[in-house]
Formats: sequence, C-alpha cells, structure tokens
Amino acid sequence: MLDVIKIASVVGARPQFIKLAPIVRAIKKHNDLLCKPRINHFIIDTGQHYDYLMSKVFYDELEIPVPAYHLEVGSGTHGNQTGKMLERVEAALLRELPDLVLVYGDTNSTLAGALAASKLHLTVAHIEAGLRSYNKRMPEEINRVLTDHISDLLFCPTEISVRNLNKEGLAEGVFWVGDVMYDSVLFNVKIAERRSKILENLQLIPKNYVLATVHRAENTDNPERLKSIFIAFEEIGLKGKSLIIPLHPRTQKELEKLGISVTNVRLIEPVSYFDMLMLEKNAQFILTDSGGVQKEAFFFKVPCLTLRDETEWIETVDTGWNKLVGCERDRIVKACNEISEGIFSINPYGEGETGKHILSIISSKYKA
Repeated sequence: MLDVIKIASVVGARPQFIKLAPIVRAIKKHNDLLCKPRINHFIIDTGQHYDYLMSKVFYDELEIPVPAYHLEVGSGTHGNQTGKMLERVEAALLRELPDLVLVYGDTNSTLAGALAASKLHLTVAHIEAGLRSYNKRMPEEINRVLTDHISDLLFCPTEISVRNLNKEGLAEGVFWVGDVMYDSVLFNVKIAERRSKILENLQLIPKNYVLATVHRAENTDNPERLKSIFIAFEEIGLKGKSLIIPLHPRTQKELEKLGISVTNVRLIEPVSYFDMLMLEKNAQFILTDSGGVQKEAFFFKVPCLTLRDETEWIETVDTGWNKLVGCERDRIVKACNEISEGIFSINPYGEGETGKHILSIISSKYKA
C-alpha cells in the first residue's frame, strides 16, 4: 500500500475542464478527511484551447488549481497539434513520473496524454470511456477508440458504454461510474443562478429564445454542411425565433473564409460555463453538434436537435429529448417546427457522484 499516490490529469479543451472539476473536488474531500492513500494531484494543460473564454475562465469559475504545466500547444492540424502535445506531455511525465495519468473525453489532448503515458509504462485511466458513434470520419471517434484500447482503467458513463467496450474485447478494468458532467451540472447550476447575468445582459426572456452551437470539424470543415446549417439558422430567425449563437472561434474563421453572413441570427462571443448553463436551462430548445451540450440539455429537460448524423449519447435520443437532424436545411427547419419533450424517468448518467466513485476505485487499487 502506498501512503501517497501521485496523479496527473491531462486536459486542454473546454469540456475537459468541466469534467476535471468533480475529480478535483473529490480529491480535496478525500485529502481533507485524511483518507489513505493521500493523493498528490497535478494538472497538465496542453493549451489546446488557448482563448480566455475557452479555457482560463473555466479554471476561474470552477476553482480548478493552476496547472503545474501549461504546454501552450495552441491550434494546428490534427497531426501537428497531437504531435506537439505528445512531445511536451511526455517531457512533463518524465519529470514527474506519476503513479496514474487521468485523461478525459475524446480530444487530441486525450489521445496525446494516453499515448505519452502508455509509452512510458505509466498507468492510464480514461474518464468517459466506451463512447462510440461508429463514424471514423470523426477525429473524436478515433481518439476515443485508441485511448480506450491503451488505457488500464476505463471509467464508463453509461451501461451502453460498458457494453461497447465488452464488444471490443475490453472487460478488465472497466467500471460503470456515471457521468462527471452530471456532477458538474448539479454542483454548478445553483452557483450559476446566483452569479450569471447573461439573460439580463442579452435581454432574453426564459423559454422565448433558441440556443445554437456549432464547432465539430465534420460541420465546420465541410463548406456545404456549414452553409446548409447557417441557411437553416437564417430561415429559423426569419420565422420569428430569437436564435442565439455563442460563436466558436473555429466556426467564425470558417464563416468568414466562406463569406457566410447571417442577419436574422444573434451571434455572440463564446461564453463562460456559468453563462452557458443559464442559456441552456432557459432555452425553448437547443440546436447543437456538441456532445456536452446534448447532455446538458437532457439534464435540464430542454429539447435538443443535434446537427449530426449520429451521436455517442444515444440515451438522450432513446428518451425522446434529443433528435438527430443532420445538416440539411429543410430537415433542420422542419424539426424546429415539431419540437416536443421526451421522457425523464430514470437518469442513465448516474446520481451525480461520479467523481466520488472514480476516486474510490483508484484508492482501492493502491490500497491493495
């Protein structure tokens, strides 16, 4: 049994900060209660999201400790970005030699962290393991499949994700723990209700506006898909819907490159986590290609239309809260006219104590 275990968390993108926060809180509580083994936790931030509104504001709001390493990788092609991350994460891990490396989600930071740790023969744990869209054109799908197959501990958010891993021959070290994002929503929505002024600042009336987000490469890097989506948005705005879009930097860049402009849609800068929670909770319905936003809409019981042809969060579709509408203008507009609520009898994402469950499993491993 170790008296102290050293754990590294590798993050770098906005959704990962949200997933990291419950782990940080669980570690603090564990150490405050003088539980054994004591945990020495540090953060490696790759800098995949380098804009304040895409990264640092999340550290500030979620009270995440300052990273021990900030690698400042920034943007680039997938190969270029992942390669830089791999080199710099490896250097940090060699300096620290942690007992365990935690990686989160499905970004390039996830894959780079898992690869670097695995090649150094360090134990790797994947939080949000087992998700599958079965679309290998998605960079995220490649990242999550490879990460799962080189990880030692696989923390799954749903029963379906456990079954996905079992079908691929992965059964050892697999745990169904629930979803850390549900932990974050439950913990932070009350704080957001007190602090956020986004509705007042934008003069929005609850349930009287539509929220939209677009950032996935399958949409932003495909001119025809992106044009079709924004033509649909313009048509929705013309029909009297107040459509609000916090514009991702990648999306803004591609819109400018293609000369796409919209006049009946309200484009705003990326917003903080607390502001985003309030925009989601109070929307009439949501249009998105984000996995995280799909789930948060589900948690808030807000109907969601997903601008993709498949989703790894199929529970949201099965319960009727989410509908896949792809990128075709007519299909998107038609779905907006047929919005309906789903069923919310049992939450498939756990009870909001996933961080605690993950830490309990890790602690037990090092007590043996």
